Amino acid sequence: MSLTYRMKVAGRERDLPICRVNDDLYIGAFVIFGDVELTQACARELLKRAPEYDIMISAESKGIPLVYEMARQSGENRYLLARKAPKLYMQNVFSVKVNSITTAKEQILCIDGKDAEYMKGRRVLIVDDVISTGESLKALEKLVLSAGGNIVGAMSILAEGDAMQRTDIRFLQVLPLFDSEGNPLK
Repeated sequence: MSLTYRMKVAGRERDLPICRVNDDLYIGAFVIFGDVELTQACARELLKRAPEYDIMISAESKGIPLVYEMARQSGENRYLLARKAPKLYMQNVFSVKVNSITTAKEQILCIDGKDAEYMKGRRVLIVDDVISTGESLKALEKLVLSAGGNIVGAMSILAEGDAMQRTDIRFLQVLPLFDSEGNPLK
């Protein structure tokens, strides 16, 4: 029997599969890939709460549909993406290391030198789908600052675990952590 957690975010209800991280910790898997209705609704609600910004950035990969939809709805023609590895077309790459709760090993996040130059001196809004440990957020902040961007805020659809206590991020809904029985942890 698979465990699920029903939640409502941006007026939409979804059943999230509960997935094992280790023997004592389970998470609700929130994935917006392929869910156009949910992505559009979350983007709309986040834009209502967004501070003034010049450019948005997100990390590969689950943040991509969200930052795209936020850019589309706000009439922007550009957003920036931190990749998990340098690509052949990238030059003068900026990179930082990151450890995420949903990834088993250390990763890097990197941006192209042209994107770094574009963000220099601009107001940058960091966007992600879920903020949990905050490690991906720290890596994005480091990337933006190393490129000379000015961080005006960080936003996510969900805040998970300790992230729900943070005052430096704006989010739509809290996603609890779970025990092995699928019960939310206190």
